[in-house]
Amino acid sequence: MGNAKTIVGLVLIVLVLPALADEGEPHLVKDLKVTILSTMMTEIGVGEWGFSALVEADGFRILFDTGLRPDTVLLNAQSMNIDLSNVEEIVLSHNHADHTGGLVNLRQQMAPRNERALSVAHVAPAIFWERPGASGAWAMAPKQEAFDSAGGRFVEHDKAVEIHPGIWLTGPVPRRHREKNYGFWVDGQHKAGRVRSPNGLEEDDIPESMSLVINTELGLVVISGCGHAGLINTLEFATEITGAETVHAAIGGFHLLQASDADLEWTADKLVDLRLGHLVGAHCTGLEPVYRLRDLVSLDRSTAVVGATGATFSLSDGIEPLSLAR
Repeated sequence: MGNAKTIVGLVLIVLVLPALADEGEPHLVKDLKVTILSTMMTEIGVGEWGFSALVEADGFRILFDTGLRPDTVLLNAQSMNIDLSNVEEIVLSHNHADHTGGLVNLRQQMAPRNERALSVAHVAPAIFWERPGASGAWAMAPKQEAFDSAGGRFVEHDKAVEIHPGIWLTGPVPRRHREKNYGFWVDGQHKAGRVRSPNGLEEDDIPESMSLVINTELGLVVISGCGHAGLINTLEFATEITGAETVHAAIGGFHLLQASDADLEWTADKLVDLRLGHLVGAHCTGLEPVYRLRDLVSLDRSTAVVGATGATFSLSDGIEPLSLAR
């Protein structure tokens, strides 16, 4: 009788375990294209100190950040024959004007063509915290009010979330490594603004800084606005929330333009551990840091480039950098 019970138990385990494994398997995006719509270097459209990219993943179209000037992304999309009227979602990486400047105008321009166009903006809650002294283009409150008035709505995320199958937002990224990819350095001293958090006035390390993470069959593709949370903090957290082991591509701004040689060497060692396959360093990454990381991580001209407006990355074709960055 005891042997019979054991056999029945083993049969139940065999039957149940595959079902549990199926439920836990992550969705992997199979078709992905990222097109840069705003950054400084350009041979298509208008260049500016800002960042924006259109992400197309398995039929979902998401605008990541909105550039600095109200009309840059719109003009550049038109130059590339890209229709933004059927893009419903925006991800804002953080509060800075060079990533939020086009938000309201884009919604206002596209809404007459499609009432749902660019109507949902994903953010982390701290994007709305008061920054004493912030005014004009750098203040988020007027944009919040104008976006609401234009029929848009903000969706706040205080933790990592899978917004579509295989498409993740990191939410606020834990600062496990002491990367200071925010503020600026003066005579060896790090300077940063102030933010009024629920705990009072404190250093503004851009606590809302978040990235978009695409889980693919080749590894993760991570899109960053400025990477104020730290490039390695962000990539390691992306692997943690998705269960992936490698980073196939990192695309966007990573705020390394003032990084020291020692910091770049440390970053490169971590990127090697993450088995980074492609790097498109745009906006605040800086030119020299891209080339240094290319060498240190043993990438080459086909897998590590300075990002330009109009440049693309896809799972099928890799990086198309355009002639300026080739």
